[in-house]
Amino acid sequence: MKAKREGKPTINDVARIAGVSKKTVSRVINRSPLLNEATREKVEAVIADLGYVPNPQARALALRRNFLIGLIHDNPNAQMVLGVQEGILSAIRDTEFALVVRPVNRRSPDMLDDVRSFLEQQRLFGVLLLPPISENDDLAALCEELGVSWVRMGSARLDGDEHMVASNDREAVGKAVGYLIERGHRHIGFVAGPEGFRSAAEREQGYRDAMAAAGLALDPAVMAEGNYTFETGHAAGERLLAADPRPTAIFASNDEMAAGVLHAAREQGIVVPDALSIVGFDDTAIAAHIWPPLTTVRWPIVAMAKAAALKLIDPADARKQPSHFLSDLIERASVASV
Repeated sequence: MKAKREGKPTINDVARIAGVSKKTVSRVINRSPLLNEATREKVEAVIADLGYVPNPQARALALRRNFLIGLIHDNPNAQMVLGVQEGILSAIRDTEFALVVRPVNRRSPDMLDDVRSFLEQQRLFGVLLLPPISENDDLAALCEELGVSWVRMGSARLDGDEHMVASNDREAVGKAVGYLIERGHRHIGFVAGPEGFRSAAEREQGYRDAMAAAGLALDPAVMAEGNYTFETGHAAGERLLAADPRPTAIFASNDEMAAGVLHAAREQGIVVPDALSIVGFDDTAIAAHIWPPLTTVRWPIVAMAKAAALKLIDPADARKQPSHFLSDLIERASVASV
């Protein structure tokens, strides 16, 4: 039978009916690991029965933390950042948590001081660190020093499972380049990501591994560096398409740069995929919206970000969330056999 009372139920009502102290109720609400499961379930049942809604301001005062998840990044790939936001918002939907986004300049000598001020002023519950700043061990140490939970997103293992989500970029790119080789391509160009990004290094190594496995020589004339933007992809495409002999296929380390390569090819009257095959990485919205639709490696950005946010809002169960994610090749219309 439901408990009946006049007015809005309070934490005192929950404690009295459950036969526990207010501190125990508070621990249940704040998901403390210092409780046995039977007590937790009993208190949660009373909370549900009464329809008690905890006061977020009071909880924030008790925890000395606001119910804010921070997204800290220095990443020029806007589509990637949007995908991460989608994953975080999916995880915190119907909770008291909110998202705050803070871009930083990883090249600034004041970056750590800026992040320290941000964390101290906002009193964040936890932060998700995007690459490449997620690769900065000093930043993770700063979070630990300030008592802020953190999760690092990357293209390889960066931390313990409770503090990371990672993908298999090297293997995924290797398979994508292998797919081009299976379609008869031997002279394959490559557009790398920016220097200093672990994702760029992992993806380039995947390209090198696949070429070596097939016994194919690397040609510096068809390798260029970009900055994960359309403009740098376009510039890299112009350079690679001016090579003699011209590559029959180009792998670009993200979709924005692949779209730039496609645009450069179209400007020169090179038909994709008849005269040039192109493969990207990420499977962001642009991949399906350009013409021809782009064959690309689907990086599980949204799923990774959602798992990372769930680790942050429930640290006690962080290890129950996945830490390793696999990327898949999505075949569309930008690759043809030769």
